[in-house]
Amino acid sequence: MEFAAVRHDWTHQQVKALFEMPFNDLLFKAASVHRANFNPNEVQISTLLSIKTGACPEDCKYCPQSGHYKTDLERERLLEVEKVVEQARLAKQKGATRFCMGAAWSDPKDRDMPYISQMVKEVKELGLETCMTLGMLDNQKAHALRDAGLDYYNHNLDTSPEYYEQIITTRTFQDRLDTIGNVRDAGMKVCSGGIVGMGEQAADRFGLLMQLANLPQQPESVPINMLVKVKGTPLESVDDLDHFEFIRTIATARIMMPHSYVRLSAGRNAMNEQMQSMCFFAGANSIFYGDKLLTTENPEADADMKLIKKLGMNPEKRHDYSDEAYEASLSSAVADKATSEMFYEA
Repeated sequence: MEFAAVRHDWTHQQVKALFEMPFNDLLFKAASVHRANFNPNEVQISTLLSIKTGACPEDCKYCPQSGHYKTDLERERLLEVEKVVEQARLAKQKGATRFCMGAAWSDPKDRDMPYISQMVKEVKELGLETCMTLGMLDNQKAHALRDAGLDYYNHNLDTSPEYYEQIITTRTFQDRLDTIGNVRDAGMKVCSGGIVGMGEQAADRFGLLMQLANLPQQPESVPINMLVKVKGTPLESVDDLDHFEFIRTIATARIMMPHSYVRLSAGRNAMNEQMQSMCFFAGANSIFYGDKLLTTENPEADADMKLIKKLGMNPEKRHDYSDEAYEASLSSAVADKATSEMFYEA
């Protein structure tokens, strides 16, 4: 077992050296770190619902929800609290332990906060962990979400500081770091990762992981997304990322952030079972679960559960689940397909 210490002083050269290890050596090291810190045969299941879709004022070049681009996405208003709670109830029945809610905003407005807070409170009452991604947060709103009971806040760094302006111009890299700082100050957990395959260089993948690992406190959850190319966005024709490079990113993230959940996020629909299995072996231990990541296809929920069982793995269960309730949720998950259009890359 390799008990890797949590470090916050990674250098670019050190990260590069990890990435460039012989592939089998890298996976062995990552798997050893993973086994020293987690049950290697458990995977945490999260569900993400869009509570407000489209017309986002940001210009993220990967995102079909941006109001700057012409995609086929239908714009929707903020969902009613009751509809959100019903989706959360269904997610729990299908085996999810964390329910994430995402809104296509630059930042939540004051008028939205009472509704957002009520969503958190009612989802929390179902016995689920709660997570939100709403754009930038100031200190006051971060504390308001904390007071409502929010467990996690997702705010991705997306890519390296050096490549960032090639992807987004409407908010700065420092804006993202400031939001993460406000979330930490409020006492919430952080979910932060990025997207690979956006035309970046390998050095930018090194830089993204270095920024995440060198935060004063590493994110509890690190989603690694593979770009899903959507017609109408500026990145619709970018070259595909080599799958081995993606697996290397997962493995390096596991080594650098040994206590974090590394989430296999967007792009799984383009990954066969063998590739996903290699990602699990390399240290991924969290997935988004369901038919869609809001606007992009995701493996169907029953296919996910069948793969997990085929690998001899189990969904991670929360301590507030009774054994009977947990077994019932697994049976439901295997028997039924998720039919709600949930999820977005987070």
